[in-house]
Amino acid sequence: MAAKVRVGLIGCGNIAPQYVQGCRQWPILDLVACADIKRDRAEALADAHGLRALSVEALLADPAVDIVVNLTVPAVHAEVSRAILAAGKHAYSEKPLAVDLADGRRLLDEAAARGLLVGCAPDTFLGGGLQTCRHLIDQGAIGEPVGAVAFMLSRGPESWHPNPAFFYQRGAGPLFDMGPYYLTALISLLGPIRRVTGSARASFPERVAGSGERLPVDTPTYYAATLDFAAGPIGALIVTFDVWAAGLPRLEIYGAEGSLSVPDPNIFGGPVRLRRAGASAWEEIPLTHRADIVRGIGVADMAEALRAGRPPRASGALALHVL
Repeated sequence: MAAKVRVGLIGCGNIAPQYVQGCRQWPILDLVACADIKRDRAEALADAHGLRALSVEALLADPAVDIVVNLTVPAVHAEVSRAILAAGKHAYSEKPLAVDLADGRRLLDEAAARGLLVGCAPDTFLGGGLQTCRHLIDQGAIGEPVGAVAFMLSRGPESWHPNPAFFYQRGAGPLFDMGPYYLTALISLLGPIRRVTGSARASFPERVAGSGERLPVDTPTYYAATLDFAAGPIGALIVTFDVWAAGLPRLEIYGAEGSLSVPDPNIFGGPVRLRRAGASAWEEIPLTHRADIVRGIGVADMAEALRAGRPPRASGALALHVL
């Protein structure tokens, strides 16, 4: 049996336990260590899940780590991923790949120069829901795609997230926080985007957390965009933290022979619904791929890519296009 690919985490915040659970589903991965600039966070995660708690510097220097998963805040994603590459390790980052496009490009150039892989969330497009949608489109179930809509309408994370301030700083907001799920889903289904036009605003100068803390807003919180896909379809995207309630779909793809209702791209499952031309109702389509997975499939696919000498599916190139 081939040796496992050894994984370490940098960033032990709210999302880290999901990655621990997800990585441990895959036999190819051996999750061995975690680190955080706040040592107590690393120790708490390590104690809860049987990991070694290290300093960031020690984890990067550890020869027993092959892939480092970067779960830091968005503003330092590029900086931390560069440090991972400089340490001679493959980097898998939470989304977004970077805050600035130039930083994202430099990151991929450095990885190529060092012969290392870069991967990036979201990996939800590898789950059963979106893979079933891709299968249906490829099989011609809706004919030639002509358009798409994507809506992420919420009131923001301050009512539930334990540390919500960063969501309203540069590099976060609804577009950088949630937009990658929707854009990655659309690109995985319809191919690359050749042009984007849009508008954005920060609707309110501050927000109030559940704790009562007042959070200054330094990033737009309402975006509306038109997406022109290279293959021809035209998409509409709205992402916002400014809406109390809405009745719109999350994602729909429209084709010459029918319409496809795409599941929430923030999850791995369904439902997937199809309404064919002339049909009087939507039909729910059984999933063609498994959905009983959580975050970490992208890391496992990166490990398989290392073995096979191929690019990872949740790749840096895809994440750069999304950025």
